[in-house]
Amino acid sequence: MSSTTDKLKGLANEAVGNIKQAAGKATGNDNLVVEGKAQELKGEAQRTVGEAKDGIASVADKVAGKH
Repeated sequence: MSSTTDKLKGLANEAVGNIKQAAGKATGNDNLVVEGKAQELKGEAQRTVGEAKDGIASVADKVAGKH
């Protein structure tokens, strides 16, 4: 997966997770709150992977003299 794809999927999972948490809190559904938090954390991890890939590519480019 490309870094951009990782970051976009991460942002989407974070957003959906936040929506689930809000819906769970509004309806008193603790399971939905927990599910939303898990999805939010998954999204944060995906986004971090994408950012790390960007960082690795940047370092590789500098080592190769592309920047």
